[in-house]
Amino acid sequence: MIILDLEQRSPEWYQAKAGLPSASDFDKILTLKGEPSKSRQKYLYQLAGEKIIGVKEATYQSFAMQRGVELEAEARNYYELLYDSVQEVGLCLADNKLYGCSPDGLVGEDGGLEVKCPSLAVHIEYLLKGGLPSDYFQQVQGSLFVTGRKWWDFMSYYPNCQAHIIRVTPDKEFHRALAVELQLFCKELDEITKKLGG
Repeated sequence: MIILDLEQRSPEWYQAKAGLPSASDFDKILTLKGEPSKSRQKYLYQLAGEKIIGVKEATYQSFAMQRGVELEAEARNYYELLYDSVQEVGLCLADNKLYGCSPDGLVGEDGGLEVKCPSLAVHIEYLLKGGLPSDYFQQVQGSLFVTGRKWWDFMSYYPNCQAHIIRVTPDKEFHRALAVELQLFCKELDEITKKLGG
């Protein structure tokens, strides 16, 4: 794993992410069952375009998403009170530099952290259902795959409410499927970029 010491959401961070398949979007490459996603082609073209123009395309950010960003530091501090100190990093690249992830933190030598700050209703749902919400399976497993870490803590946080924290370990079967799909995806991405002169 290669760590780029960039401030998340800074111009330099967006520049580094341009055209880079990222764990937060691995669900656009692979489904929960390890099959190619229906969003794959559109995501492939988006990243090819970013590589060609050298700029990460701006994405819509809802009020809820903005609120989540604002609460992230508070949530990370709460996690540190309960467990361990968290190392903030900008971007982690796989050793081949072809894909990466932007963790909410690395924990010790073996762990990582993904923080979500959803609405109260969604947070209560996560608490009642337990486990890792399926919406974040590919992101968390992708972060484990990119970094080679042994575990990843998923945390749902809402102020003045019990936190939902679940430790996730690598799903070897999914990682095997992800390795194959990422290799194919990155090969196609390179071919398209070269064809269009990027």
